[in-house]
Parts: sequence; structure tokens; C-alpha cells
Amino acid sequence: MAITVQNFIKLANYYNQTTMLMSAICVQKGGIAMENYVGRFYAADILEYVSEYGRRLLQSGAPLSPEIKSLIDRFTKQFERVRGLATPTQKPIHEMTLSEFEKLMNI
Repeated sequence: MAITVQNFIKLANYYNQTTMLMSAICVQKGGIAMENYVGRFYAADILEYVSEYGRRLLQSGAPLSPEIKSLIDRFTKQFERVRGLATPTQKPIHEMTLSEFEKLMNI
């Protein structure tokens, strides 16, 4: 996939649509909190991909509008808050301590 602004916008829209759908599912299932929804791991993985794509777009030297730069910055900051949920940093359950498991499962 070529690193372009149009592709970044498509990825950003996909992430936004995914989070809206997840929010609707949480409401329909009785108002469970998003941080307790099992799909939060998938959303964190998508967000990681979007923020990494934005970082590469910035490094490519392509001319970017201030709005796109701001959007990349917003996704990067948002990912920093959920970095621990993304797949590469998540330990297998059998390697976790009890406190790590409880934090992961929001117990």
C-alpha cells in the first residue's frame, strides 16, 4: 500500500467507524463500558496501525496540511493511552501475573 494522505484518511475513517460500531454494540448489550468490551484489543491494534501509518506519512516528506498533521498527532496520542492493549505488547495469559491478568480483564 502506497503511503498517501488518501490512504491515511481511509484508515482513519475505518477506525472511526469501527469504534462507532463497537460503541453501539456496548449500548445494545446493556450499556457495558467500552473498556470492558472484548473488542477493545482489536480497536487498539487498528489504532496502532493508523498511528504508525501516520508516522510514516510524516517521515515521507509529503506536503501535509495542518489538519492532517493534527489528525496524525491526535491518533498518536490516543494510541499512547491504549498501547498496553495492542497485541505485540500483550503477554500470553500463562505468562501473566495475577495483577496483570486482572488489569487486562478489568477485574
